[in-house]
Amino acid sequence: MIGLSMTAYNGKTLEGFEDWVKDAKELGFDFIEILSEWPHYLTRDNLPFFRKVLDAYGLKATVHAPFSDLNIASFNERIKEASLGIIRETIELAAELEALVVTMHPGHCSPISVKNRGKYLEIHREALRRISHWSEEYGVKVGVENMPRFPILDAQNCDRLMEIIEGVEIGITFDVGHLNTTTRNFDRFMELFGHRIVHVHLHDNSGERDEHLSLGDGTVPWKRVLPKLPDVTWALEVSDLESARRSIKFLRDLH
Repeated sequence: MIGLSMTAYNGKTLEGFEDWVKDAKELGFDFIEILSEWPHYLTRDNLPFFRKVLDAYGLKATVHAPFSDLNIASFNERIKEASLGIIRETIELAAELEALVVTMHPGHCSPISVKNRGKYLEIHREALRRISHWSEEYGVKVGVENMPRFPILDAQNCDRLMEIIEGVEIGITFDVGHLNTTTRNFDRFMELFGHRIVHVHLHDNSGERDEHLSLGDGTVPWKRVLPKLPDVTWALEVSDLESARRSIKFLRDLH
């Protein structure tokens, strides 16, 4: 199944969302990835709206949990608990939406976590165990996403991601574009996590930063990578509908 992320929806309100979904359906997408970030978080109030629009066009949903200003591995107990509370609420809402999967970011580094790596890892894993429990409780798959090259972000390579989730029963969202900005070791990522990958994000870049370009406009070796990707949901994370049109054509031409 191929879906389109709301990274390609540029409206500041949800007023134009239905027309955008209609266009996405006409392009041939099977689901919409609801990006629960400002300015349109997934909430109890707008959940019926999302459900109504997606049902009207026969589309499924995946959800990307909020990540800006959250840190599930914070040493500050109040920040950590607030972050976890938001993730739990997102999983609950995703379950009500019958979403196929929820993607979330791992915790990120701070000055205190850099100086206390062991404790940071302990906090991080315990937070992920709680999220794993909620995934099971609500019956929604959750994937922790590998991060792009950026100073404070964790899990930028597969070895570090494996270290973080060691002993935790949780899935992985494989972001191909993110890995292209770090190690570019696509084969190792799939070998290491192949059985745990529950979702895939597709976008391109020059290899220097997280640009979310149309497929084929960057340096990701798609001809080598695509045939090896697992048979799970794939979501395009591009910046607009034109990029989505070009990307889905690129995928069809390769197949």
